[in-house]
Amino acid sequence: MLHEFTLSNGKAMINYTLKYCDTKQKLLNSHGFKRVIESFIKEVLKKDEIVIYNFYIEDLGSEEQLINSLIEVFKLLTVFNIEEVLEVDNKYSIFFKDKDLFIEITELLLAYWKRLERYAIVHSNRISDGLQSVRFIQANGMFNDLILATARRIQETVNEHPTRIYRQSTAGANAGLTLNDITWNCPVEYKGLASIPFISKVVIQPPFISYTKKNTRDGIFHEHNQNPLSNIILNEDEWFVFPVKVGNMLTFVYFHRDFMVHGIGLSNLFEIATEDEYIGKKPDIIYVFGYPDGEKEKRTFYYKDKKNDILIGYANHCDDIDYFGYMKKMLLTLHNIKQIENKRLPIHGAMVNIVLKNGTESNIIIMGDSGAGKSESLEAFRTLNENYIRHMRVIFDDMGYIVKEEDGTIKGYGTEIGAFVRIDDLDPAYAYEQMDRGIFTNPDKINARVTIPISTYEVISKGYKVDIMLYANNYAESEKKIVFYDDLEKVIEIFEAGARKAKGTTTEKGLVKSYFANPFGPVQEKSKTEVLVRSYFKDMQDAGVKIGEIHTSLAIEGKSKVGPHEAAEELFSLIN
Repeated sequence: MLHEFTLSNGKAMINYTLKYCDTKQKLLNSHGFKRVIESFIKEVLKKDEIVIYNFYIEDLGSEEQLINSLIEVFKLLTVFNIEEVLEVDNKYSIFFKDKDLFIEITELLLAYWKRLERYAIVHSNRISDGLQSVRFIQANGMFNDLILATARRIQETVNEHPTRIYRQSTAGANAGLTLNDITWNCPVEYKGLASIPFISKVVIQPPFISYTKKNTRDGIFHEHNQNPLSNIILNEDEWFVFPVKVGNMLTFVYFHRDFMVHGIGLSNLFEIATEDEYIGKKPDIIYVFGYPDGEKEKRTFYYKDKKNDILIGYANHCDDIDYFGYMKKMLLTLHNIKQIENKRLPIHGAMVNIVLKNGTESNIIIMGDSGAGKSESLEAFRTLNENYIRHMRVIFDDMGYIVKEEDGTIKGYGTEIGAFVRIDDLDPAYAYEQMDRGIFTNPDKINARVTIPISTYEVISKGYKVDIMLYANNYAESEKKIVFYDDLEKVIEIFEAGARKAKGTTTEKGLVKSYFANPFGPVQEKSKTEVLVRSYFKDMQDAGVKIGEIHTSLAIEGKSKVGPHEAAEELFSLIN
């Protein structure tokens, strides 16, 4: 990041490396503060508070005078009382004719600042050590305190009495990033990406709440016949790269600063790669998210770079991709295509390792497309914990893959350490418990989401033998919630049909079907997946894996909450 401060599209970027404000005067004299005042007057006073705006403009004469006078009076009020400020220049008397109005301005300004997504950046030429990380966390805390202290000092001076109630809200950065310049094994086709600094550490200040322009994802990702990254050059001041592990795939995710919340969201969803895992290395996957190619229409696709053995994902800069689903699902599509090439079968679903109170242990996969009830079933397992479960590990919550090991055992592995879940489908108490670590998006909208860490990389990458394989049926009434089948052809027909009733997590409506309930790889590579499905399901049946359906009733009116609980209780009774 080349500038000390930038503000665009509701996102403020504060570069601590170029300028760090540790006093009130540094803060109020900074370019960043002036930029915020300019934006505040334009976006708040002129649009929503025109009476306040006109009151000051009539006296000061112009918007530029209002900007400069506000900054100057704020600086003076941190040092002098009102009488002393007027002795400096009587033109500031306009701010004290109606003290309540001036206090309202300070409150509106602070509220506007806190509505912005605020990111702090530290850019180092070398890999930072532990002490630097600690100092970065301390710097974030000190900056937060400085903003609150400055606002309080100004208000106390105008009110002429001290503050009596202190609300220690988050007024500094919502999140902080440490960036390092890294050399990786960059093929010549991608030299335009080589200068972008790598994110090495992330600091999140909860609660982290953001609002995005979209709240659902639409369509599937298709293969492109040309490399979208050939000859593009990314601007170091606008781009970041997050090195993450999607399953066992090293992935470089490049994202534009206008989509920072989606980049930050990766820290709760995937394991960040360590420096020795990517310095001098070539990634399995590269995803460029938010490239301004001049097209207004959404362009999301992937390309197989067979020469360099890298899968490329691409999403152009437009409002339609401003939803975390476009970040997450493209990465999972790329991962799954790679796994299919390696003769591994991707599973769109959830897998848990459960140890019951009587000592019985079982590894259960519940497969289904978005809204089928896989995450809701996990939530039902979690809420029934006290009655049945001694211990539960989540291997994957949305996407995983199964592998036939050398000894013939079928094992399941996860792709993510976190979950991107609908808040409405969580127990309210559990949702509130995530306030200190979740990343919330559009919490008051339909399909409100929270991204939370739920497992560790050690757990998802260990490999667990599959004992039960269930398809999540969210639409059919059934007296028995768990039904197992011996007929392999019938089982494969059910799983490959991928039927579900849409629940509003995408733009689909009604009863819909998606091949193998997985539009993120198997749909694109259907012929290869069909071979794998028959091979893996035959091997699972031969190994004694119980295969069938779990009726979650999630799309049946009045049963969206009780259905998963009833199914979970029946499942526990069967394996008890």
